[in-house]
Amino acid sequence: MANLVLSTEEIKAYHRDGYVIKRNFFSGDEISKLYTIAIQDDSISKNSLDLNDQSGKKTKLALWFTPGNDTFGYLTRSARIINGAAQLLDSDAPVCHFHSKLMQKEPRVGGAWEWHQDYGYWYKNQFMYPDQLISVMVALTEANQQNGCLQVIKGSHKLGRVNHGFAGEQVGADMVFVENALKTMDLIYVELQPGDALFFHSNLLHRSEANLSDKPRWSLISCYNSQSNPAYNEKSTSYYTPVDIVPDEAILHWEGAGVSTNDFLKKEEDPALKDTGWEKEVEVAI
Repeated sequence: MANLVLSTEEIKAYHRDGYVIKRNFFSGDEISKLYTIAIQDDSISKNSLDLNDQSGKKTKLALWFTPGNDTFGYLTRSARIINGAAQLLDSDAPVCHFHSKLMQKEPRVGGAWEWHQDYGYWYKNQFMYPDQLISVMVALTEANQQNGCLQVIKGSHKLGRVNHGFAGEQVGADMVFVENALKTMDLIYVELQPGDALFFHSNLLHRSEANLSDKPRWSLISCYNSQSNPAYNEKSTSYYTPVDIVPDEAILHWEGAGVSTNDFLKKEEDPALKDTGWEKEVEVAI
């Protein structure tokens, strides 16, 4: 593979721990441009969803499927991210972009995310192989314990998928299982600087607390799927469409603004938020 992004040790760490951090993965100029667009773009603000956590605080995100010819599209299609994901996915098939979501935790009001696995959601999309799904989080602002950074249970991807049920308007993991995992494995606070990137497995247990600080915490999480991994309950086409990779420098060369896509997710269309009955079995434990 050309332009290897991750070292042998980083690949080993990902498979052992369920995640790996790449520091300074994006430059200060790139992040400044992305964050400025994120806070000014009408298409993002108009298409952002509010999801209540169990305390009633709101966590906000905008989610879209097709990466466009814009700054955020160029980030998600950048050679460094796609080549890194390809090194970690359990497949030789092309890398496809499932979706990207802009996570917006504003000061004092940004809500928590309950303990969950991404595959706890994507299982309802009927993806067959969790090892062929990966997320890449890029920090647009500093993420620390004060403003609700991501927490992960190191090595928990090896547990396989655990039961999930509704927690507020979110889908969360069975807390009995989570508590047992916390007795067995290490809890890690993933503190990031702007431009750092976190690659993590779809079965890694993770959460984040509410942002009670006076500083925002914004990040972009792009999710990728191997083309060899079918999803039998997914209407979008991006998850099986190979990414049209762009050079890394394309991010700074783009002169427009906004997210040039019309396939933002609407809350009522998310399979993960539809009650299919089996969620009731674990709701009491959450």
